[in-house]
Amino acid sequence: MTIALDMMGGDFAPLEPVKGILRYLAETPEPMQVAMLGHEDAVLPLLEQHNIDAARATMIHCAQVVGYHDHPVKALKEKQQSSIAVGFGMLAQGKVDAFISAGNTGAMLVGSMFSLKPMEQVLRPTIATIIPREDNRLGLLLDVGINSDCKPENLNQFATMGTAYAREILGIGNPTVGLLNIGEEEGKGNLLAQAAYPLLKANASINFLGNIEGRDVLDQSADVVVCDGFTGNIILKLLESVYTITHRQGIHHPYFNRFHFEQYGGTPILGIEKPVIIGHGVSGAEAFGNMLGLAQKMLATDFIGKMKGAL
Repeated sequence: MTIALDMMGGDFAPLEPVKGILRYLAETPEPMQVAMLGHEDAVLPLLEQHNIDAARATMIHCAQVVGYHDHPVKALKEKQQSSIAVGFGMLAQGKVDAFISAGNTGAMLVGSMFSLKPMEQVLRPTIATIIPREDNRLGLLLDVGINSDCKPENLNQFATMGTAYAREILGIGNPTVGLLNIGEEEGKGNLLAQAAYPLLKANASINFLGNIEGRDVLDQSADVVVCDGFTGNIILKLLESVYTITHRQGIHHPYFNRFHFEQYGGTPILGIEKPVIIGHGVSGAEAFGNMLGLAQKMLATDFIGKMKGAL
């Protein structure tokens, strides 16, 4: 199997993607083939400098680059030779099995929706983020940005997809699900939360605990926390600030270190036909290496097939 990596995506590309490949190949017992998508003039000298094994990582020249300020739809339409457009084209045609980029997030979302299409059963794809919990385990929060406005049925599907991810990728045997709310009682919350609650309660595919509050997100109350993308994105950005603030203040603690996004790489888009992982714009070598590892795990466990079964 082959994982395609956008070498031009990210603030520190292509150097950090190259270093990330080096880490992945060195640290993974049986690494998959990597297809490097980017401009040869920028990438090839770095491959030679870092002695990347050409038998494990192959270069595919892409003459154009989608910038952060490019309009997503317009960029994919007009920049057909960009690394993002080529990556989605290869993924749709079955020439690669997964695609990773830390580039233009909007272009990655548009490509996922229109080049690959959502799974037949999925109303809306979602993105999730890892939550470092106080009990040293990992939790999952979704949606964290794609779907600012949601219907109750969307939250119910997010719970099913999040449960599959927590079980297959995070290794949690019987993941518990909590609905993020302003109170624990069943009747609490806005119209969305009130309408989503009975759907989640009746969903036989999940282990629904009920409502949880913001103070419960980081403890062991629920393995999977479900909310709309507007709320989830605010929580995500708040959690990202924990690592920044503690290190700025000279506070070094193993728990706070776990808030550093590099440890988890990127975020997969759940609900589409093939693995696509979006990285943070400031991703470094560790993040790129971990994204490659995550893509390999998704492929090795047939995560997409198992999610289809759960849905």
